Amino acid sequence: IISVLSVNQILLLLLVLTVCAILYNKVHQVSSALKNEAVDLETPEEMEEEIPVVICAAAGRMGAAIAAISSIYSNTEANVLFYIVGLKTTIPHFRKWIENSKLKEIKFKVVEFNPMVLKGKIRQDASRPELLQPLNFVRFYLPLLIQKHEKVIYLDDDIIVQGDIQELFDTKLAPGHAAAFSDDCDLPSTHEMVRSVGMQNTYMGFLDYRKQAIRDLGISPSTCSFNPGVIVANMTEWKHQRITKQLEKWMLRNVEENLYSSTLGGGVATSPMLIVFHRKYSTINPMWHIRHLGWSPDTRYSEHFLQEAKLLHWNGRYKPWDYPSVHTELWETWFIPDPSGKFKLTRPDS
Repeated sequence: IISVLSVNQILLLLLVLTVCAILYNKVHQVSSALKNEAVDLETPEEMEEEIPVVICAAAGRMGAAIAAISSIYSNTEANVLFYIVGLKTTIPHFRKWIENSKLKEIKFKVVEFNPMVLKGKIRQDASRPELLQPLNFVRFYLPLLIQKHEKVIYLDDDIIVQGDIQELFDTKLAPGHAAAFSDDCDLPSTHEMVRSVGMQNTYMGFLDYRKQAIRDLGISPSTCSFNPGVIVANMTEWKHQRITKQLEKWMLRNVEENLYSSTLGGGVATSPMLIVFHRKYSTINPMWHIRHLGWSPDTRYSEHFLQEAKLLHWNGRYKPWDYPSVHTELWETWFIPDPSGKFKLTRPDS
């Protein structure tokens, strides 16, 4: 009996050891598989940094956004994701334009902007009605439109990019800064143009210093302004500092007190940003925002200077898809005609 029990115990022990060995191998194989899967997920192609670029597609100027996107896409190897912001009525046209051109290869998301968020926040200004278009205020609401990114580039539509957008994305933002802009006093080669066409490059040109609310800010009227047509933004800081709420506060105050909309600068989207970001922004390399190309139909930059520029901005009334305007040949290099024929360039012989 004792010998029979011993044999049975030995067999049971062997069976337990065999089961344990099988289970160990199974667990080890699963663990190895998970490790391999993790390695596969971290391949360079998968981990490549995505560069989100926000551009608006407004009715009547969709060709501008097309040229901007075309120039960015053609001059970089970076992994760019375009966020194209439009109104419900314009989005279908713009989508077809992209899908029926060489831009069909780009990565893009279409975001619909609801102009109702601006209700009661914009003071009507008959002198520059185009500045009151809803999409001019998209830059105020970046965190609401772009959810998953830490860092975002916002660009006006009247620009073209001649450099690699990766360089602009790599702009360093100081701790505590929600955005980086270009100072309006930072590029000596543009100063002569600024003087010759009477452009504003200080806070005096954008805020009405006759108003007590403006004087109470304690900002010197000779402080250099900045241009919010090119922004590198940190979404975490933007939300933490409640930048959108601050901007809306100054929009409402302007409706009540007319603090800036009738001043020389005219930019109702620029003035609240000048207030909210005063001394709280980092700077963009000046060559990444050569502006004022749309301020005069006569004043031109040197060709050599423009070739060195990384980004050109036709801010002002004289746009490169209209006539008259300057340096249109640089802009047209990147323009892609509208397959539907709705958007046409205005030219002296057209």
